Order: sequence, then structure tokens, then C-alpha cells
Amino acid sequence: MSPNPLPLVEISGAPRDRGRQYGEQAREPIHRALAYYTEAFGHSSGLTWGQVTDRATRWVEVSRGFAPDLVEEMEGIAEGAGLGLLDILALNARGEIIYDDTFARMNGAAGAGGDDGAPDGCTSFALLPEASGDGHVYAGQNWDWRSGVADTVMVLRIVQPPRPTVIMHVEAGQIGRQGANSAGIALNANGLGGRFDDAVGIPQTVIRRRVLDSPDLNAALEALTGSRAHIASNALVTHREGFAIDLETTPGPVGWMYPTDGLLVHGNHYQAFVPPQLAASYRPAAADSLFRVPRAELGLRRCRDASGSDEARKLIRTAMSDHLGFPESLCTHPDENRPAVRRWATLLSSCVDLTTGDYLITAGTPCDHEYDRVPWNLYDGPGGE
Repeated sequence: MSPNPLPLVEISGAPRDRGRQYGEQAREPIHRALAYYTEAFGHSSGLTWGQVTDRATRWVEVSRGFAPDLVEEMEGIAEGAGLGLLDILALNARGEIIYDDTFARMNGAAGAGGDDGAPDGCTSFALLPEASGDGHVYAGQNWDWRSGVADTVMVLRIVQPPRPTVIMHVEAGQIGRQGANSAGIALNANGLGGRFDDAVGIPQTVIRRRVLDSPDLNAALEALTGSRAHIASNALVTHREGFAIDLETTPGPVGWMYPTDGLLVHGNHYQAFVPPQLAASYRPAAADSLFRVPRAELGLRRCRDASGSDEARKLIRTAMSDHLGFPESLCTHPDENRPAVRRWATLLSSCVDLTTGDYLITAGTPCDHEYDRVPWNLYDGPGGE
């Protein structure tokens, strides 16, 4: 496999030091991310970037109370990138700000505009030894979001003893999204949608990073079940010893589900349960999720007959390249009929082999790009095997 073409950033040390290294190395893509969201918020709701960062102040103290070290890391990112803390916090809480702004628009608040408020797309999977064909444990997903942020996507490695070493793929400036760690734990995540109460909860990027900071499975699940998120989100947690669980987390209740015959797939609709707050009128935020999930299951079941790891990985890529419903398919492509700032795409497809520690991603849609191995193995360095 060829070296991965996505930007690679490695950071280490104390939280503020890590942040400064991050901000200095990723200064240009962080500024591109800020420019994109300035345009996107202006287009969807008429908000200036100053108004967006004003909204971000809601999450300073709740984030500091949950993970003070991660707020310190964000302060370091801001320093390294020549920005303010609220700029970085807004990039990390962009989903929460969109959620609140959409609710304000629905209730006729002045200045609220016409964004559809759809959650992050994504189709996540876990393949356990009995289903993978080569006896390995795989975790991954197609990460679907606004195509305009494609040039901000990067791979981040965080060396932070005594915590596990983490490898993630993120939008520049974010401290958490999807990835895996040297303790053999992978996290894949999907937006769910639905309106709950008005209480301020913890941003998803902060919760997800805390999951990936976890030294063991119990700590990872406690980070999800013991925190109160601001918005609903799905978390698929996979462990290298052949275990996976999917948690549909909300600001209220949490639902969960386990693999069937070693395979677990989740999209952007509630599959384990429908929260009682939504039950009377629930409708999926992303209708295409209703066919993306069974199509992924159909393709991934073929891995059971793979003759080895090379074939298993090819079959995973083929499954995640499915185009039923194109362009809003499992492998999502931009819809040219939508405004440029609101076009969606599969930004990358990930396939992490938790057995070997190989972290594989496509730099774009999986139908057009091969899985490439990042230059770090999950189990290299502190916290590895």
C-alpha cells in the first residue's frame, strides 16, 4: 500500500504543549476550516463568525468541568494557530451550534436561517473474528459530512502517557472524532438527530476524545454512559479481544445493541430504541440511512468467506463503495443540485485492524481510492503491546 496522502500530525507532551504543536503544524488547514464554517454559517443562518463564537461560550465551562485537560489542549491549539480559544471551541462544537441554531429557526428566532440541521452522516461497522474471514477484528466507517471541509481532513497521532496513544482522523482543529488507541479500543460515531431539552451538554468531540483516551473497555463505556451530551450521537465501540457494542447516546436515555453473528452496522437512525422524548413523532433525520445500513451488512457478510487479510480488506472496501441511491448512497458523492456549501460526500473510509494495529483510510470516497496504511501502528510506542 502507498503512503497515505492526508496530512499527518503527531503531538506529545502535556496538554497545552500538545495543543501548541497541533496548532503550529496544522495552522493552514485550521484556518481553512474556519473560513469554510464562516461561509457555511453565513449561508445557512446569516450568522457572522463573531456570532458563532459568541454561541460557543456556552460550552467553555461544561467542557472544562468534564475534561479540563482537553480545554487546555484547545487553548494550546489556539495559541499555535494564532486564533482564540472560542474559534477552536466553535470548530469542536460546530454540530452543537448547528443543532441549537436549527431549533431557533424552527421557533422563529430572529437571524435564524435555513440550514436543514441534518446530523453528520456516516455508516459504521464492526467485524469480529467469526465474521471477518481472517480471524481479525475490524472497525471502521464511511465518514460523510460537508464536502467543503475535505481539504481540512487530517490524521492525528497523540502520544500522551500514561494514557494510551491515540490515532484519529479529524477536521483540523478538532480534538476528537473517530479513531482507535493503543489499548485496542476503536470508536466510530454517527449523528442521530432529534430534539431534546435546552440544557447545555458536553460537545461530542470532547466525549469522543475521552473515549479514545480510555485505557480499558469499562472506562470507554463510562465516558459515554456517564456523560450528558448536548446532542444525540451513536457510538460503536470495538475491542481487539473480539467484542463490540453500539450505544445510541442522547441527552436523556441511552440504548444499546450487540453484533449478530459477529457483524454490527449502524447508520444515522435509531436502531436499538426510539427515545421516549421522540417516540410520538420520530422520523429519521437522514432517510438514506434506512438503506445504507442493510447494504453495508450485505456487503460485509461476504467477508466471512475471505481467504486471508488481503481479500477481507478488499471486500470491506467493496462493501463500503456501494452506490444504491446515488449520490446519497453508502458511498456518498456531492449532489450538484445543492449549493456548494451544503454538498455532502464521504470524506474518507476507515478500516482499522485491531488485531494487527494497521490503521487504513481512503483519502476520499472508497470507490475512487484504495485503503492506505498510515505510517504509525496502533501498538507502537507508549501504551502499546
